[in-house]
Amino acid sequence: MKKSFYLYVLSFRGGDWSDPKVRFAEEMFNEHNFPKQSSDFDELSSYIESYATDNLKTEVFDELWALYVDHA
Repeated sequence: MKKSFYLYVLSFRGGDWSDPKVRFAEEMFNEHNFPKQSSDFDELSSYIESYATDNLKTEVFDELWALYVDHA
């Protein structure tokens, strides 16, 4: 079974802060309402669009989603 998007993105935590993917992962980790079990693009995308911040950006989500899909 494929792991959730949340668990995949956590693998970017602790990296170089200049990388937007690292900042996204850290922000996502601190976001207590993030849909942690989801692998559904629409659910995740809606959440990101609703709760976007300087580090939780839709452009970075799209890049991470493409990596996540390719990782499967």
